Amino acid sequence: MNCKLEFPATTNYTVQLPASKSISNRVLILNALSGGSCAIDNVAQCDDTRSMLAALSDSTGMVNIGAAGTAMRFLTGYFASLDGRETLIDGSERMRHRPIGILVEALRSCGAEIEYTGEEGFPPLKISGRRLAYSPTLNIPGSVSSQYISSLLMIAPTLSSGLAIHLTGHMLSVPYIDMTLALMRQFGAVCSRRNCTIDVAPGCYCAPRHFVVESDWSAASYWFAIAALMPQSRIVLKGLSDNSVQGDSRVCQLFEDFGVKTEFTDEGLQLSGGHKMVDRFECNLSDQPDLAQTMVVAACLLDVPFSIGGLTTLKIKETDRIEALRTELGKLGYELNVTDNFAIEWDGRKMPAMEMPVIATYDDHRMAMSMSLAALRYPGITIANMEVVSKSYPDYWKHLEEAGVKIIKE
Repeated sequence: MNCKLEFPATTNYTVQLPASKSISNRVLILNALSGGSCAIDNVAQCDDTRSMLAALSDSTGMVNIGAAGTAMRFLTGYFASLDGRETLIDGSERMRHRPIGILVEALRSCGAEIEYTGEEGFPPLKISGRRLAYSPTLNIPGSVSSQYISSLLMIAPTLSSGLAIHLTGHMLSVPYIDMTLALMRQFGAVCSRRNCTIDVAPGCYCAPRHFVVESDWSAASYWFAIAALMPQSRIVLKGLSDNSVQGDSRVCQLFEDFGVKTEFTDEGLQLSGGHKMVDRFECNLSDQPDLAQTMVVAACLLDVPFSIGGLTTLKIKETDRIEALRTELGKLGYELNVTDNFAIEWDGRKMPAMEMPVIATYDDHRMAMSMSLAALRYPGITIANMEVVSKSYPDYWKHLEEAGVKIIKE
């Protein structure tokens, strides 16, 4: 289903943000490895986490996680570590083209039995679970997806010798690795990171009795953009923590450059726009790649020239997000330049926009949500396949309507 959006001039809205799927999916794996004794509240209600929950409760040995990339990576390590468990794990057609070879080879070096049943280096995978072990340090490129590393880290205490990982070269998405380690400690693991070296001691997990998942800072980013684009509005975001383990909490700092101020109150995090903006925006998002689409779209709509780097992993997400942004913002007259080192740049020049363009979303939830903001400046646009937001933020359109946005479904 497609939709058009008509934004009001201002809004006064308090948002109950969705729970963090990054935290939810990690805690679900850790709880499973702990024997399932922890009561987990506020688990994310989205496609990715539903796929994780279904896989963890599966008794058939046939698991299909659809488009849930996090679930594919985490469950590959989890099922490989379950002694005696036979599992065939598959996903959507797009998932069958998302690489997983580096993780599989790392697990094989720990004794895992994993076979490719299709193209080498890609799902689906046939996994014969067994007791794993690894003694020397495992060397992994730091530029690979942090989900590979988190998958290995979460099963590391179950290895007879624990695990030491040395990340070689440039490290990406470090906050996600630190999130994994912080959550592992809450479940009783002994682990540490010193720069590019991570050590996890062998032992048993000991789950806390109760765990509450905090709200999602990635989802918050769209409301930061709305605050920047609707500066007279008052927006309050509930459920966020000012000492969050989520790296995307950096969105507070980033949107200061777009004139958004933040304040934690008894109600939640209050956003106010309309403050002084920078003349040119520059940042590196290698540690916060999920914010890239929001930042690129917001900068364009605010007419702020920019250079946003650190986007290497965007090409292997739900879609090639770099090319998707260039194509869709091109329909609105923004000619983006992509450099050889995966930075997206815009010099401020614009061409005429297409009349009544249809914005493709590429089965990518973040394309739908970030590009929906363009309706603030281009009210005639159509957002295609609006339902893709269910992957991470199922109530996104409902929340926009509650904030006064008119949504016309087609």
